[in-house]
Amino acid sequence: MMIGLLLWTLLASGEPAPSELPQPMAAGAVEKAAEEPKPTAEQLQFFENRVRPILVEHCQKCHGEKKSQASLRLDSREGVMRGGDQGPVIIAGKPAESELIRAVRYEDADLKMPPEAKLKDEQIADLTKWVEMGAPFPATAKSNPRTRDPNHWSFQPPANVAVPTVKDAAWARSPIDNFILSKLEANGQVPTAQADKRTLLRRATFDLTGLPPTPQEVADFLADEQPNAFARVVERLLASPAYGERWGRHWLDVARYADSNGLDENVAFGTAWRYRDYVVEAFNKDKPYDQFLAEQLAGDLLKATDDNQRHEQLIATGFLALGPKVLAEVDEAKMHMDIVDEQIDTFGRAVLGLTLGCARCHDHKFDPIQAADYYGFAGIFKSTRAMENYKKLARWYENRLESPAALAAEAGQAALVASKKQAVDALVAKADETAKQTLPADSKPPEKLESLYPDETKMELKRLRDELAKVQATAPEFPTAIGVTEAEVADEAIRLRGNPLKLGDVVPRHVPPVVKGPETPQFTAKESGRRELVAWLTDPRHPLTSRVMVNRVWRWHFGKGLVRTTDNFGLLGEAPSHPELLDWLARRFVADDWSLKSLHRLIMNSSVYQQGSQATPGLVAQDPENRWFGRADVRRMEAEVIRDTMLAVAGALDRTMGGTILAVKNRGYLFDHTSKDLTDYNSNRRSLYLPVIRNNRYDVFQLLDAPDATIPSGDRTTTTVASQALLMLNSDLVMKAAAGLAERLLSGSQTDAERMQQLYAIAYGRNASPEEVEANLAFLAGLEKSLTMREPDAAARQRQAWSVLSHVVLAANEFVYVK
Repeated sequence: MMIGLLLWTLLASGEPAPSELPQPMAAGAVEKAAEEPKPTAEQLQFFENRVRPILVEHCQKCHGEKKSQASLRLDSREGVMRGGDQGPVIIAGKPAESELIRAVRYEDADLKMPPEAKLKDEQIADLTKWVEMGAPFPATAKSNPRTRDPNHWSFQPPANVAVPTVKDAAWARSPIDNFILSKLEANGQVPTAQADKRTLLRRATFDLTGLPPTPQEVADFLADEQPNAFARVVERLLASPAYGERWGRHWLDVARYADSNGLDENVAFGTAWRYRDYVVEAFNKDKPYDQFLAEQLAGDLLKATDDNQRHEQLIATGFLALGPKVLAEVDEAKMHMDIVDEQIDTFGRAVLGLTLGCARCHDHKFDPIQAADYYGFAGIFKSTRAMENYKKLARWYENRLESPAALAAEAGQAALVASKKQAVDALVAKADETAKQTLPADSKPPEKLESLYPDETKMELKRLRDELAKVQATAPEFPTAIGVTEAEVADEAIRLRGNPLKLGDVVPRHVPPVVKGPETPQFTAKESGRRELVAWLTDPRHPLTSRVMVNRVWRWHFGKGLVRTTDNFGLLGEAPSHPELLDWLARRFVADDWSLKSLHRLIMNSSVYQQGSQATPGLVAQDPENRWFGRADVRRMEAEVIRDTMLAVAGALDRTMGGTILAVKNRGYLFDHTSKDLTDYNSNRRSLYLPVIRNNRYDVFQLLDAPDATIPSGDRTTTTVASQALLMLNSDLVMKAAAGLAERLLSGSQTDAERMQQLYAIAYGRNASPEEVEANLAFLAGLEKSLTMREPDAAARQRQAWSVLSHVVLAANEFVYVK
């Protein structure tokens, strides 16, 4: 069946040549990957946060580098899997068969580890989960003379570089082109010719809006022969509300946005959608990136000119509050520090491109970041309130979005409640006095005098109490937004080995001194220090803030960054392919007032961006990974774009913006793996607005490589696996889209040949070739004939045949890949 559909697909689609598209993994590579699966980022984070501290504190004193009793070492993946004198202590994926788990559970009277005292239940549970995962353990780094190098390029301010001269000056439309062409020419290569107009429009439209160009938009662009025709397309797309939805989704990956907490208590972040809508609006308004950062890190501390701006800034602080939390953690100090750690790790990866979380338990192994630097940041974030309380079940903090009208309504309601209470109290006092007078002098009054009231008084009291209850029940509800505010300001002590109960020296709040350029901020006892942190980050001389963001934008346009490790600019990250271009872009970004739309214009109007994907064999041979950007990469759409495009071509996409479709109240339980699942993805709105439920992502998105929403992700992976083909064959999403597309094609009075052209224009943005029309018409005729016996209705047969053909077109590579 799959082979048949593939043949139909090739016949119907005229898809790109195999050399242009990613190929399936070779069989040997699959077998090797199955033998030793690479741990995911979230698994490694779980290890670093939950497992390594246990091993360091309780195991490695006797089973580490200095001492290895019974020849067992637990300080590396190799040591853990090799085991000791008695053989392996871990069977990956099988905790019940693992000696280590039996030992920490004290199941054997002769084998109890650690011998001095049994671990806590939650520590044993963490080790068990780790073994279930396959015992992921970061690989031991090979010797690197540059490890912890304070002179690493990313810690130095961007250089003021000159735009290089090139031989082919006519090709260079933008200074960007000079940098790219200079490297190509230095290696004896030339860039690829410009893409045709259809390809260019499809690429730009998906890049900026995440939606396909309409046939009318294609026709308009083809008819526009002015030199600045493409520049005008870019302006139109940047002005579209869909731009903010598309690029807001990119930032939400980095901000690990979710609509639920995940972890142990998967309850609804019922107001998180306000943060999502804030991000979309910020991109649409081209909010300067320095202001965008300031509002997310310190919006509650910034001045506002009116209530709307104040609300926007409070909502923005959701960036610091949206991380997953162990809400049932009984150790409140540990929970507090775990939340702070998650904030530091997210802030470090998202804004600085550094893995700051690696310095929680010890000095960073690879970057010149000390544990003291980590706790310098910890003082800032621990002086920031993200939780109402830490008692089981803990409650996160939400900012009230107040307004004069809402405050007036609240005051009016409070006054009404007070007056009703006063009426109740007055009647009770009067009735009590009357009741006491009816009692004999030597008798003891009943516990409740109310039992002595006359029936008329009881009825009146009930009426007043009912009125009070009714008024209290109709109290106005303030809108709220998950976020942060100020807490008690204090510097933090180093936690030895990351243990919140073992305190070392108190370190003042500070930023890592290895970061050169901006003036060192001075923190005071009056505020957490987030305001000063923002000023440090947005100093034009800062070596990381602008570099990291322009690199993200480059990656989202080209499929890979100038620095391919978008979230890691440290020593383990890759060096930039074009360091001078990265510095030039970073400085230009700041000079353009941190405008993202200006950066888009600069990139998209360049010759580099407008290249085709058909490179010369010599260029491919010399630069197989396209690190010189001498051609356009063919890229598969992201999960959300594939779904949105399916709905769009079917004419079913609901373009309503903003708001929430979450079916559960704020803090309500959404999902667990045993009995509850209240998630609902049954909506035709853009994928951006579907709930992001941790531990229970939409299966279509999971299959198509949507990132884990528990950690920042600036570089989505793209896999090619069999289950994706099955999704395109059998999923309700694709079949409904195909049926909708068929209905759209059959709604008019065209001929079948005209419908065929419309089908290709809608799905691919191009005309069908004569050969494709002929083959597909023959296919339709044969299919309709084969349906005659079981479907007597000719119109129904026609719908079914066109639905099958539409399904073939939607399942083709040409539909889901952008050249």
